[in-house]
Amino acid sequence: MKIPAELKYTEDHEWVRVEGDTATVGITDFAQGELGDVVFVEIETEGEELDKGETFGTVEAVKTVSDLFMPVGGEVAEVNEALADEPELVNKDPYGKGWMIKIKMSDSSEIDDLLSADDYKKMVEA
Repeated sequence: MKIPAELKYTEDHEWVRVEGDTATVGITDFAQGELGDVVFVEIETEGEELDKGETFGTVEAVKTVSDLFMPVGGEVAEVNEALADEPELVNKDPYGKGWMIKIKMSDSSEIDDLLSADDYKKMVEA
């Protein structure tokens, strides 16, 4: 299980990569492993302003459907269009080509509330 040290994490198993005032978000390697084969990603919130904790989409796997939650508040500035045709990218490359959305953050201090890689690792191993 990969948990890149440079990323931040949520208790809902999303990862966050911060670049300036933009946060790129996806689900963790642990989460995709628990879900199994991802068959569909639905994100219809592009252009919307959402608060931290609100649902921005769903991911459907062979076993289940899971909601995706905003790790920080802001505008959903971009959706990874590649996932429409290749949802399996979430399984193959969760921290790279399997990213889901980019958020223009409304309050970058919310990043401070997220888990470090070490804290996330302790949580999933508990």
